[in-house]
Amino acid sequence: MSTGLQKLKVFDQKDLPKAQVTDEEMVAASEPDWYWRPIIILTAAFVFCAAMASGYQRFIGWLDQPVSEVRVLGDTKYLNKTEVATKLAAGINAPLIHLDISQLREKLLEEPWVHAAQVRREWPPAIEVVIDEQIPVARWGDKGLLNHQGDIFWPEKGGEYKDLPVLKGPATETQYLMEQYHNLSVLFQEADVRMVGLTMEARGAWTLELNNGIEVIVGREHLRDRLKRFLQIYDQQLAARAADIERVDIRYTNGAAVTWRTQDDKAKAG
Repeated sequence: MSTGLQKLKVFDQKDLPKAQVTDEEMVAASEPDWYWRPIIILTAAFVFCAAMASGYQRFIGWLDQPVSEVRVLGDTKYLNKTEVATKLAAGINAPLIHLDISQLREKLLEEPWVHAAQVRREWPPAIEVVIDEQIPVARWGDKGLLNHQGDIFWPEKGGEYKDLPVLKGPATETQYLMEQYHNLSVLFQEADVRMVGLTMEARGAWTLELNNGIEVIVGREHLRDRLKRFLQIYDQQLAARAADIERVDIRYTNGAAVTWRTQDDKAKAG
């Protein structure tokens, strides 16, 4: 062995001194992870969102198919469900998802006999309609009808409801008219004649129409008392000649004024 060589020191691996690393070297070593990690996360998030959006679009495309059926549900007496469905189907101009449900509902409410309606989407592609039909309880004038809530509606045919009472008066007082008709008609339960019409004049005066064609002018005050007196007079003195009577004015305190029919009036009435 050459004497020029220095004598080497031998260390066990566990006894090796720790390498000295400067701050600059530590920053350089950690910089790649800090820089790429957000990019990797954002890229993964973008790919995930793109996949979800693509899947959602395919799912919507699968759902958004042309409507193949219109179903009309609900109990109806005056409406033809087939005609309602056909009319509604004619207004469908978009596939199921893009269909304007509120517009279809407004179209249904244009039908006078529809009081309320619910429209919903169903699958397979269909439109389901639940109809709440009008319930007529009285005629309003010559052409209109009143429902159970006092709302006026105007069906195309008005001559099929002659058995309903006729109410006339301000359109803002329909509920009051219905209430008054009910209260006054109770007085006729034991009589041989019944009330079939009630009119409220602009100043609040009331006029009744009876089923035998007699008009009874009641006025604005003491309606029940006056009608009770009229029914007594009618039963005792007027019933036998009812066909000859056109009008009875009961606004008097102790009696009534009778207008008799002329021969021409009798001929028209007959």
